[in-house]
Amino acid sequence: MINGTDWLVIGAGLAAISWVNWYFFLAGRTPVPVAMSVAASSPRSTSSMEAAPSGPTEHTIVVDGGYSPAVLQVEAGRPLRLVFDRRDSGSCSEEVVFPEFGIRKFLPSGKRTVVEVTPPKAGRYDFTCGMSMLRGTLVVTD
Repeated sequence: MINGTDWLVIGAGLAAISWVNWYFFLAGRTPVPVAMSVAASSPRSTSSMEAAPSGPTEHTIVVDGGYSPAVLQVEAGRPLRLVFDRRDSGSCSEEVVFPEFGIRKFLPSGKRTVVEVTPPKAGRYDFTCGMSMLRGTLVVTD
C-alpha cells in the first residue's frame, strides 16, 4: 500500500524529470542574430562580437552549465570565429562537438577556446558537449 511519503517521493521524482526535460530541451533557445557590424549588435546580447571588414565574425559563447547564447543566427558562407569561454568545471562541458563540421574540441575550465567554422549553406547546425547534454545551434541564413 502506498502511503503519503511514497506519493511525496513519486511527485518529487516527476517534478525533477519535468525540470530536466524543460532545462535541456526547451529553456532559453531564442536565436541571437549576429550582425555584420558592431554598431548593429543587440544591446541585450550577453556575448561580445567583433567583425573585421574582411575577417571572420567573432562571437563569444559562455559555457557555464549550458551555452549562452545557445542559439546564434549567422550568414551562410561567412567565416565565424566562436570563442568558448568556459566558466564551469563540470565534466559534461569539457568539450564541444560540431558534428556537421567534424570538429571536437577540448574546452579547458577557466580558459577561452576558439573554434572557427564557415557554414556553407543555410540551415541549422547543432553543437553539443561531448555527452550531448548541453546543446546549441547555429541558425544559418542566406
